[in-house]
Amino acid sequence: MSRIGNNPVVIPSGVTVTVKDNTITVKGKLGELTQNFDVVDVKVEDNNVLITRSSDNKESKAKHGLYRSLVNNMVKGVSEGWSKELELVGVGYRASNQGNTLELALGFSHNIVLSLAEEVKVETVSDKGKNPIIKLTSFDKQLVGQVAAKIRGFRRPEPYKGKGIKFVGEIIRRKAGKSA
Repeated sequence: MSRIGNNPVVIPSGVTVTVKDNTITVKGKLGELTQNFDVVDVKVEDNNVLITRSSDNKESKAKHGLYRSLVNNMVKGVSEGWSKELELVGVGYRASNQGNTLELALGFSHNIVLSLAEEVKVETVSDKGKNPIIKLTSFDKQLVGQVAAKIRGFRRPEPYKGKGIKFVGEIIRRKAGKSA
């Protein structure tokens, strides 16, 4: 029994959900998302999306909560949006953006220039005396997470000084250095 899968997804005002064949489409003020599904039944009733299992085999039990979570993320994304913030920790680490092109100075011989998808909006904040912050926002949770992970992968935080790109609020496990 999936406790998450049994909960209905509430559809806020301004969001439309349509189910056709094995595809669910969610439209809202921020954009439109589609998701294919199988082994579960999806129904839209009274501003709620209900996801039920078609059978009790292992695969449908496993995917029941998954599809409910995906639909919930889609509904929240097109109505409110998703955001991630990354912090650059290190001397000389800088970030700047021109539209959807992000330029990172991370201590390599050349700057890293990254052009992002048009669905992802990027903003950089560089205050004096504070670490630069990169803010990513979009209506697609999977896309925001993927872009944030790619940016973080350029310089992962190292455990001795904590230098690198980390998520805002992330706690880095620190190691003790050499003991003399």
